[in-house]
Amino acid sequence: MEPARGAPQGSGGAEALLGELEARVQDVVRASSWWERHGVDCAILALSLLALPSGFLCLCSENVLVFVLGITVLGVCHYTLTVKGSHLATHGALTESKRWSRIWALFFVEVCTAFPAEYAKYGHVKMHHGHTNVLGLGDSSTWRLPFLNRYVYMFLAPLLIPIITPLVAVERLSKAELGTALRGLALVSLGLYSHYWLLLNVSGFRSPCSALACMLVTRSLLAHPYLHVNIFQHIGLPMFSRDKKPQRIHMMSLGVLNLPRLPVLDWAFGHSLISCHVEHHLFPRLSDNMCLKVKPVVSQFLHEKHLPYNEDTYLARLWLFLSRYEEFMVQTPPITELVGLQ
Repeated sequence: MEPARGAPQGSGGAEALLGELEARVQDVVRASSWWERHGVDCAILALSLLALPSGFLCLCSENVLVFVLGITVLGVCHYTLTVKGSHLATHGALTESKRWSRIWALFFVEVCTAFPAEYAKYGHVKMHHGHTNVLGLGDSSTWRLPFLNRYVYMFLAPLLIPIITPLVAVERLSKAELGTALRGLALVSLGLYSHYWLLLNVSGFRSPCSALACMLVTRSLLAHPYLHVNIFQHIGLPMFSRDKKPQRIHMMSLGVLNLPRLPVLDWAFGHSLISCHVEHHLFPRLSDNMCLKVKPVVSQFLHEKHLPYNEDTYLARLWLFLSRYEEFMVQTPPITELVGLQ
């Protein structure tokens, strides 16, 4: 692949480009209020927590529409807390305080998501963000299941995510230090059992099986877009080798893709995972709202410098993955050679 037209060559030019972009983004951040930097996203998470009782109470109703409303409220709230909350907490984007960042990470990742916070931070922040699209490191390969055919993977496998997540958590915790393992197991169990207890004692489910089935339904409500988003925005884009990876600004502009704004997913997953994923990979400590605010600055800068700014629709990516599933999800992706950008 030829280098991007007009892009400065060598590490010095790339560092200068990134420095110029960082300066522009920091100007926007400094001019923003606390509400814009953190408050909007904290309010969304707080509203999701406050909406949980209404969801559990709706499940008491014999009216089908009210019952379905309860499932919807609980499902959307669950993904807002587990995806948006965990993602922002893992990056320390909810608060300036390191102590509170740690507390929120334990709450959103371990209690709400049922996954060890340390492994989430290592796998996502250190590996995926540190080595975006580098084969064997941050190439999103954990999402590839070559033994599944395209239709099973894209439409049936997501329903198993709520079951697989705590099982993987137990496997990871079994390898952790004793104190970390005990804390993680206690917090994961607290989150799962609280959900189960509330269904029995507040929603009025009469049997453990029905309560567990409801847990599965609510925790898999947005599982399909969750899996799809995780593969759409990196897999199928340029992949790099460990010893010939481009400089950071080129790596992120080439290997990351934005989807258009989608109201439900914007709320439940956050802008940084949907329409501002490029911005998020360039500036991972910014909150969702700030990623949205700096989006015009980032897109304009990359276009000015003739660097890629990848965007595509959800349906277009879905069709692309269905039509090229073997190439993207089964075969080893080819390494992109970027002459002049290393």
